[in-house]
Formats: sequence, structure tokens, C-alpha cells
Amino acid sequence: MSFPVPDPDLAYRLLTGASPTEALFGEARRLRDEGKGRTVSYSRKVFIPLTTMCRDRCTYCTFAKPPGAGGVYMTPDEVMAVVRAGERHGCTEALVTLGDRPEDRWPAARDFLSDNGYKSTLEYVQHMTERIAGETSVFPHANPGLMDEETQRALRRSNPSLGLMLENISPRLMEPGMPHYDCPDKDPVARMETIETAGRLSIPFTTGILVGIGETPTEIIESLFALAETHKRHGHLQEIIVQNFRPKADTRMRGVDPPTIEFFSTVVALARWIFGEEMNVQVPPNLTDDFGIYLDAGINDWGGVSPLTIDWVNPEAPWPHLDHLRSITEHAGFDLRPRLPVYPEFANDRWLDPALLTKLVGRADDEAYAVVEEKATT
Repeated sequence: MSFPVPDPDLAYRLLTGASPTEALFGEARRLRDEGKGRTVSYSRKVFIPLTTMCRDRCTYCTFAKPPGAGGVYMTPDEVMAVVRAGERHGCTEALVTLGDRPEDRWPAARDFLSDNGYKSTLEYVQHMTERIAGETSVFPHANPGLMDEETQRALRRSNPSLGLMLENISPRLMEPGMPHYDCPDKDPVARMETIETAGRLSIPFTTGILVGIGETPTEIIESLFALAETHKRHGHLQEIIVQNFRPKADTRMRGVDPPTIEFFSTVVALARWIFGEEMNVQVPPNLTDDFGIYLDAGINDWGGVSPLTIDWVNPEAPWPHLDHLRSITEHAGFDLRPRLPVYPEFANDRWLDPALLTKLVGRADDEAYAVVEEKATT
């Protein structure tokens, strides 16, 4: 008996326990195996926290810090030093992550940009990703927050893929007392416009949802279906990240319970069902002790894992050692393969700038997965 086509009402019943989930998990595994076979990928990366200043005030975030309390920009020399160290360790991705438009809030951010000849943080992102792409064998993957069309056109020349987490489609989370209150860059309308713009520009794009920050089951489902609709229009979503919230001790949401493994795994399986066999579905492996459980929910990717740098967004959660990641994956019957920041199916001239495509061919095997050239011991 075939499983029904994706439907919001059935998704709600499955997520709330009103319908049994055994068949959903079976369908998620079937879809994953049909579309991806028994290959599970990961991206060998370095994490570049370009600036830890931000204009938003998310109640669960420890990444963003004010000036004087850790809020700084990395200098160009600091960025390139980390990237070149990653290059020696066989990394193929430089994940450039930063706070949103800190110059709109902090004079120290405006001073740094002015002193270094930049009009905005986004211009600095462009300059540094161009240096990374032009001077090293590593590929930048920028996650700089909201981006208009001009910014994305400029970044497309140096980034084979871009990213922005939707987190959730509900504007309710921006109301007073909610996690995105006083966070203009978390406006879901603006975030969806950034994601739509990437589709119109044929930019491979990574996005996803954050589970456990106060959203309802209905809002989770609406978020997944909203992303599925934009992907139907443009075909540009290369990856859906389903990320579980972990409370941080030094935040206002420190007392919030994280989602249960059972509930979160059901969200992961729903994502596979809603997006189908061709989508790359990822769960970060450093946010769950027994992360192998998500292979039973239909994932085919572990995301970026670094042999060198911490997860600056979740600094309390170390990456699993690559040998451990391989052991867990292979024990479950899968082949673990390193990939580039852009997935193999997007590694062609429809999606990539010609210069980036030429560079990619030099770092990829015949199936467009990454060739790891390690020059240092991990």
C-alpha cells in the first residue's frame, strides 16, 4: 500500500500523535533510498564567524555579542589564516556566518567598516568570499542574513551556494515575549523573499527550520510546506536543514525544554515526505548524542563538520570526530562521502558561475563529490 501524497492535515495528525507514525518513517526511508541510495554526505569545513555583532536580539542566541563583550569583526588576515589552516586539513568549505547588519545598531561596527573601506557588512562579506575563492582551494558558503537581489548577484560569483535558515514561517514568533521579538531580520516575509530571490537568480540555496523555540505543530508544518512551494517554483533548494533547538545557559530561553527525540525525529521524517526523494535532508550531528537515529527518519546528509573549528552557533556542542561519524554511518549500512558546499546535482553551468565551476571540477571526483587533499594530521 502506497503512502499518501504530502498533505498538511495528515502531517498535523502524524506530528501530534493522532495518527501512527510507523508508516511515515518507512516512507521517509524509502524515499531517501530511492533518491539518494545508501550514500550519506557531509561537508568538511571551517567555520568563519566574520562578525559576532548583530542588530537582532534573539532570546536563544549566544553567537551575537555586543562590542566589549566579544562582539567583533574578524580581520582579513584572521579570516585567511583560518581558511588556509582548513585547506591544510583537507577542508573544502569555509562557512561564513555573521550577525545581521550590525552597523545599523553598533557604532563599533560602523567604525570597523569605515576604517577598512567598506560601506556595509555585506560588502565585506563579498570581499572576503572573493578572496577565499580566488586565493585558496576552499569554497566559501556565505550565510549573511537577509540579502537583496544585488547582493546575491554579487555573491554568486564567489559562492557556489548561499544559505539562510527560514527557522519558522510564523510572524507570531516576532511578537512581544516571543524569541524573535525586536529582531527585524527574522521577519519570515523578508526571509522568504531572500529565498525566492535566490531561486530567480538560479543560486543553489540551503535553508531549513529550527524546532523547539516556541512554535506550534501547525507552524512547523506550514514552514515546511512554504519552503516546498518555493522549491517547486524554482528548484533551487539544494538542502533542507532540520535543526533541533538546544537551550543555552546564558540566554533568556535557558529554561525551555528542547524537543524530544521522538517529536523531532517525526519532524525530520515529515520533511523527507514533504520534499520527496530528490531533496537533501540534513540534521546536524553535534546536537544529539545518539545522532544515528536520524538515519531512520530519512536524512542523507550530516551538514558541515569541522576537523579544526568549533560550531560558533552551538559552542557547547562539539562536532563528532570524523572517524566516529564514519563509524556510525557505516554501521547503519551507509557509505559516508565528503561533498562540496554545493551538492553534486547542482554542480553544472545552469547553477554555477563559470569560474567557480572550473574550480569545482578540480576539487571533485567524477560524481561531483569532494576530493579531500589533507596535508595535516586531524
